[in-house]
Amino acid sequence: MTTQVTKGIKVSVSTNFEGTFFKNYKMHYAFGYTITIENLSKESVQLTSRHWEIYDSLNDLEIMDGEGVVGKKPVLNPGQSHTYNSGCLLTSPIGAMRGHYNMVGFNENKKFRVQIPTFKFSAPFALN
Repeated sequence: MTTQVTKGIKVSVSTNFEGTFFKNYKMHYAFGYTITIENLSKESVQLTSRHWEIYDSLNDLEIMDGEGVVGKKPVLNPGQSHTYNSGCLLTSPIGAMRGHYNMVGFNENKKFRVQIPTFKFSAPFALN
């Protein structure tokens, strides 16, 4: 598990290899990840959007931006957490992701970024 704390918001990530399949005559590697966002601060916050940098060892960097996470913009009061699952397709058995969440603090209606630590993807057979 990979963990990072930014401005009182703790982001923890765990990954798993889901398998392989062919798509458009190319082999693809499916990875899943689970992210838990914990509010360790003293103010309520809301996650409004996300920014991802996806690294595939056989492809160029892919940038993805979007609203919320898996269709939600969770509000986290002090001590609360939000966990979600998502996934990523790569064209190689090794890669990584990193990024940030855009958040807003309710006390001062102030926007801030929470870093998502770099987490790695690797198919078990790729490490031998």
